[in-house]
Amino acid sequence: MIRVILPPHLRTLAQVTGEVRVEVPGEVTQRHVLDAVEQRFPMLVGTMRDRGTGERRALVRFFACEEDLSNEPPDAALPDRVATGEEPFMVVGAMAGG
Repeated sequence: MIRVILPPHLRTLAQVTGEVRVEVPGEVTQRHVLDAVEQRFPMLVGTMRDRGTGERRALVRFFACEEDLSNEPPDAALPDRVATGEEPFMVVGAMAGG
């Protein structure tokens, strides 16, 4: 099971509290984790990634094991500690403005 921490506004939209857990068949990558989250919570489709291109939305960041993975290729393997469920994959709403 992959542990995923969503920002408060997405937890509200998905009607969940705390972290969510999803099964990811095959290699654990950003793309596969987000696919699993969107499959389980279809109301989140388009909130983290653009519906058309599948690219990360500008004000959404991805973190794992204290590393910003936002600019990593979506098909790159996530750290082993995420794949084993030891550490969560975090989706964070970025701050904007001045």
